[in-house]
Amino acid sequence: MVLEKMLAGLFSGLMAAFIPACDGINLQRLKPGISTTHEVREIMGNPTREWTDADGAQTWEYPRTPNGLVNYMIDFGADQRLRQVRQVLTEENFARVQPGLDREAVRRLLGQPAHEHFFSLKKEHVWDWKTPDIAGQEGFFNVHFNEDGVVTGTSRSFSMRP
Repeated sequence: MVLEKMLAGLFSGLMAAFIPACDGINLQRLKPGISTTHEVREIMGNPTREWTDADGAQTWEYPRTPNGLVNYMIDFGADQRLRQVRQVLTEENFARVQPGLDREAVRRLLGQPAHEHFFSLKKEHVWDWKTPDIAGQEGFFNVHFNEDGVVTGTSRSFSMRP
């Protein structure tokens, strides 16, 4: 059991180091206005989620959670050409999360959360995203939802690194 935990920790650490390196190389290969949805899928792989707007524009989600500090949204025009790549886990986007938003709006704004928790006594769902560590503690941005899936508020939390 101890060996399994050590191997799992080692693997997680390697993946946390490896994925950002791959992202740096792969993202440099994407050219706004030139790269197509087909090319992006070949370079980045399948997104975890895709949204299509009424005008035919698309947004694809590439999360790097639970250990990463980034989630990428890749936007395409109706012509299926890359518009932009956005890192969405930013203070600016965290500030956009306001009471009244629903789960889908938060997911499209911040991407896949690192963790989802349910607190039965409060009848509250909480999603979190990793933020930079502070003084050796892991940081998280938390979004609180009521049972209807509507944002009731946000918070920050910290935990000791394992």
